[in-house]
Amino acid sequence: MSTSTTIIMAIIISFAVSVILCPIVIPILKKMKFGQYIREVGPKSHQSKTGTPTMGGMIILAGVIVTSLIFMIVEKNTKIAPVLFMTVGFGLIGFIDDYIKVVKKRNLGLTEIQKFSLQIVVTAVFCVYMIKYIGTSTIIPFTGGYEITMPTWLFVIFLFIAVIGTVNGANFTDGLDGLATSVTIIIAVFFTMVSIGTGLEPISAAFVGALMGFFLYNVYPARVFMGDTGSLALGGYVAAIAFVLKMPIFIVIVAFIYLIEVISVMMQVTWFKYTKKKYGEGRRIFKMAPLHHHFQESGYTETQVVAAFAVITAILCLIGYLGL
Repeated sequence: MSTSTTIIMAIIISFAVSVILCPIVIPILKKMKFGQYIREVGPKSHQSKTGTPTMGGMIILAGVIVTSLIFMIVEKNTKIAPVLFMTVGFGLIGFIDDYIKVVKKRNLGLTEIQKFSLQIVVTAVFCVYMIKYIGTSTIIPFTGGYEITMPTWLFVIFLFIAVIGTVNGANFTDGLDGLATSVTIIIAVFFTMVSIGTGLEPISAAFVGALMGFFLYNVYPARVFMGDTGSLALGGYVAAIAFVLKMPIFIVIVAFIYLIEVISVMMQVTWFKYTKKKYGEGRRIFKMAPLHHHFQESGYTETQVVAAFAVITAILCLIGYLGL
């Protein structure tokens, strides 16, 4: 099967699975009362979203898993296995978190320590695979493909920071209808293009298709949310595909929205704690974090913010492509 045929077939198969499952799964989630609980500290406009079915990330995962398995079995393509492992691994962590939320009807889920510990375990397995089978080299952007090889100890630290940061960045980005979905579709298209000839095309193309199908039901006003099941899986995919392609530094460029979202939260929390300790009253840098909420509180609509973030991601992906 030619590369172009592989990509097209992967997109079509995953899209079909996703778009078929959405109208089947969404009513089931509603019937089981697996609805999203919206925090009172969030934007007031989001309170109307309470009860919207969540855990829709299972649909995205289904499309990606089915498509990946087809290519792994039919074409005996095992190169996508580590990326699929990271996708499913982080997706399962998100599923556990979502399940606790909807069952206990609270917006907390796993404790920070529990979630972080599980993320460390999945990342550690991937790290061992990378060192043993892929290596510790990484491409430096805008150098014509020049690679540097890191000492193992430095690579391990770098990988853990990059993976955990990317996964949680994707998680924070999932805060508006269609935001994480639209941004990641564009990122997945980028990695589909750069993975041509590596054997990794099927899983990236599968994400493009699965997210396109899901987007039809996740766009404003969303009929289903992906939940942590989806957002953590997306982050796991982006981090894994970047490392397997030896392009982890490119994450900073093409997934800049993930990065700025998590940085905005870190800045907000750090400054609030610092000013509270020093002045007795916590102060904020942004009107609300993550960053997309700051723009909402500044008067922009959800659709405007989503469109802007998607356009920015598209431009950055073009820049990233030039940096190969």
